[in-house]
Formats: sequence, C-alpha cells, structure tokens
Amino acid sequence: MNIVDLHVHSNKSDGSMTPTELVNYALEKGLSAFALTDHDTTDGIEEALKAAEGKPIEVIPGIEFSSEYEGKDIHIVGLYIDYNSDFFKRRLTAFVNGRIIRNKEMCKRLTEHGMPVTYEQLIAEFPDCVITRSHYAEYLLKHGYTKSLKEAFDRYIGDRCPCFVPRKKITPMRAVEIILKAGGVPILAHPLLYGMSSAKLDKLVATLKDIGLVGLEAVYCTYSPSEERRMRSLAAKYDLCISGGSDFHGSAKPGLDLATGYGKLFIPEEILDKIKEKHADMKANPEVLKRTKILFTDLDGTLLRDHREIGDYTREVLTLWANAGHKLVLCSGRDLNSVKDVKESIDLHFPGMYLIGYNGGQIWDCDNEKTIYKISLKPHQILHIMKTAAEHGIHIHTYTDTHILAPCDDKELQYYQRVIKTPVIYNPDEKTMAESDACKCLAIKLHGHDDLEKLRHDLLPWAKEEGITMLYSNPYYLEFFPSASGKGPAVKKLCELLNINPYLSVAAGDAENDISMIEASGMGIAMVNGSDDIKNAATTITEFDSDHDGLAHVLVDLI
Repeated sequence: MNIVDLHVHSNKSDGSMTPTELVNYALEKGLSAFALTDHDTTDGIEEALKAAEGKPIEVIPGIEFSSEYEGKDIHIVGLYIDYNSDFFKRRLTAFVNGRIIRNKEMCKRLTEHGMPVTYEQLIAEFPDCVITRSHYAEYLLKHGYTKSLKEAFDRYIGDRCPCFVPRKKITPMRAVEIILKAGGVPILAHPLLYGMSSAKLDKLVATLKDIGLVGLEAVYCTYSPSEERRMRSLAAKYDLCISGGSDFHGSAKPGLDLATGYGKLFIPEEILDKIKEKHADMKANPEVLKRTKILFTDLDGTLLRDHREIGDYTREVLTLWANAGHKLVLCSGRDLNSVKDVKESIDLHFPGMYLIGYNGGQIWDCDNEKTIYKISLKPHQILHIMKTAAEHGIHIHTYTDTHILAPCDDKELQYYQRVIKTPVIYNPDEKTMAESDACKCLAIKLHGHDDLEKLRHDLLPWAKEEGITMLYSNPYYLEFFPSASGKGPAVKKLCELLNINPYLSVAAGDAENDISMIEASGMGIAMVNGSDDIKNAATTITEFDSDHDGLAHVLVDLI
C-alpha cells in the first residue's frame, strides 16, 4: 500500500532539509506523495516541484498558517493552494511584513539585554528562511549567549520572557478563508497539541466548519491509537476529511522521521485520495464556499478622507463588496442623524446597509428605515453628568432622536457644529434634558484636555458603579454612554440579529472609541494613520492612510 505525508517542513521555514533533499528523501522512504507545508511561506514549493519532475512522487503545494484563538497558537494547514495567485501573494506579503516588524523589535530587546544582534545579522545567518524563535535560539547558542536552546527559550524568548514580542496573528477562521480563496483545502493541524478540553476543541472545530474547514489532522506523529480514534470520531461528527502528517522538520526535531514519525505513524494514500475528491468537488461547486460577511467601518479617519468624502477606489471596492452580497455598516460616535447625513453626503446606497450611532447605542436598518436596537442612559445618569460638567465649567450636551439638546450656545457647540449638522434645541432645564432617552452625553473643552481629564477622574468611581463608559473620541471630546453599549457590543448584537457568524465580521477604525469594535470582530483593521492603541488591538494595519484608500486596499482581498 502506498503511503503519504501531508505535513512536512523544509529549511525555507524551520526544517533542516532543502526542498530538493526532501523530495529525494521521500523517494527513499517510498512515499507516493508529500505536502510541503512550511510556516507562513511557499518559497520552497517551486524547488520541490522541479526536483520531483519525472519522478514517481507528487509534491503537494501547501502551507501552515500560524493563527491565534483564545490566547492559543492554532495552526491551519492548506493543501493544493494556488500559491502563485495575486491574492495569495498579497496575503503572504502582509504576513512577511508583520514578521519583519516583530523580528526587528525582538533584535532590539535582545541587544538591550546584552546580546547585540541586528535583524540584518540574523537574516544573514539564516538566509532564505522565515525567521522563527528557533532561529533566535540557534543564534544565541552559536554566539555564546546561552548554553542551550532550552535556556534561550526559558530566559529570553519564551512566551513570557523579556525579549519575546508576539507577532500579530490572524484568527484560524481567517486562515481557513484565505486558503479557500486560494483554491486550497484547509486542514486543522494536530488538534490535540493545543491542550484544549474536549468541549472547547469541539467548539473550535464547529466554528471552523461553519467558516469552511474541510479536514482535520487525525493521524499525527504523537497520537496514541485512542487519540487517533478520538480525532477520527471528531472529524466524522463534522463531516470533515481525515488528514495525516509527521510534521517532519529533519534534524530540528531529532527522532521524528518523515512518514513514520516516531516509528508507528502510517498514512495510507487513500486519505489523500478522499481529500482530492473533496477538492475536485469544491472546484466544481464554488458557491458552497461563499459566506456572507459584514463590514463595520468608522467614518472620520477610516472610511472618509480629510474633506469627509470617499475616494473613487474606495467606492469601487464597496460596490464590489455589496454586489457580492456582503453587508456594510457605518459606525460612529456621532448621533444617528449625523450618520444618516454622512451616508447621504457620500451617496452610499447599497442593499443590506446599517448605521450605528452613539458609539453603538443605536442601530438603524437602512432598508426598512427603522431602529432595530437602542440602549439609552437613564435620566438620573444624564442629570448627574450634566451637573458635574457644569460645575467644572465644561460644555455638555445630549440628544433626542432628532436633535442635539444643549443648555446654551457657546464656542464648543459652534466648533462641534462645523461637522455635525444635526439641529439644536436649547434648553437650560437640566431635568427636561435628562428625560431625552439619549444614548450618550458629550463633554467638549477646546484646548482643555487636562480639564476634561479632571472631569473624567472625578466621575470615575460613580461611572464604574453606574455602568457608564467614558472615553475620548478626540482630545477635545469626552463621551459618556452605557457600558452595555459601545461599538463592540453593537457588532455582536447586529451579527446576532442577522444570524452572521461574528468571525465573518470585519471592523475598521482609527481611534480609541473603535477599539471595542476591532476586538469584537473576526478581523480588525487599524488605519496606519490611527492611534498606537488601535494598532495594537488590530490584526491588520493598512499600508495606506484614509486619504489614500487604505481601507479599500485591505478590503478588496476580503470580498
């Protein structure tokens, strides 16, 4: 019976053999096929395919994506990927850029800890490799900074060590989606290595299946017979293909051999045959892979240019997005009427559009012209906020469904109305204003951030007790809204109302009040012109700013 190995690494990532050496070794071992699945790179595939020409062995173009889920490092293997497609190349470039940023920072930290190394020295030492922590460990050992590879990890580059810098990772759901779009077969690699309970692993597999997972690595080098049976049962439960691999790394993993693992691994060719059948069916019926996505985008500094318009390319990509059946949601801290005004001013009229105002306090269905969700401040809360702001000499206003409610006209309100065109009702009666059923209050102090910060500090204990969130939408504006509200909860609520898997949601923003939305979505996009905090929260940072269609350049690959 022919044997295969569907999880193999070369020296293009963290293996020790060249792709050519792998082909020759696989022939020696009697394999009929193997998948080259280097970490986050396809650089070795061309060499392996060329080495296999005219020989009785199939080289399967593959990859192993590193992703993150609930604090765990989850790996998704892709088989039969179209590694030369423009889409796939762009995605890998994004991965490489993320790795470079992370690796330069790790070099900086090692140098600060008395182990000088530059990124340039590191890549010179390991040419044509995707740099991983294993390479750092080898470098430290070779240059006498540690006495063992283990010491390097234990003292310096392990997960909680001083020189470790986590790399921004995609979710496993996004990894599955990328592989599918690249024409490949996504496989959950070595599920039992993640140390999850049965319930949590089952939940992960169910979620991935809903996104489009095709297979599960049920045959693996470290599995006992009972563990293999358990994984085969899990695959059957979710109608997933069985996959199998040694996770061969050559001398980088002593005692672990190609095809046979630690001596007892056996992967029959029939496993690959069934994957091929599934792959052929996927290509013949691409519509089964389609999933409805939903984009939540902030306005100023994200979707809109400086002059509060959208670029031609952004409009083109949004049109493609809507035509593909995806949803579009405009999100803002502004009142809902102002968000409606923006929608009209930039002439966005797509089916399946929604508006979120007041930082998540109200959701508006554009097709049916109605509010489908609202959460308001309580009258006594509005009253307390307004009285305290007045005592600090700070402008404060609130809202009705149609107007701004302000006690009087002043320079802060005039500044606010340069952009926000919602009409104003002036009413000095605080009790009347408190009955407005408002979703938020807004304090404004021009060139007085310290004064706003004092107000925030004084209200902090009360706000915590009352469940009120206070955050800055810019240095002059301090917003108050129910903690049960917020852009993040609104993302979850709308996904729930529309029965869209939250992992198929995408959020884009540039400021502090966008962070909860970024963190609640399956993919978070931070604008390069955004704050450091939002960049740290996001999974992707745009290459271009909002004035140069930065969001559109990322979004086009998500359609």
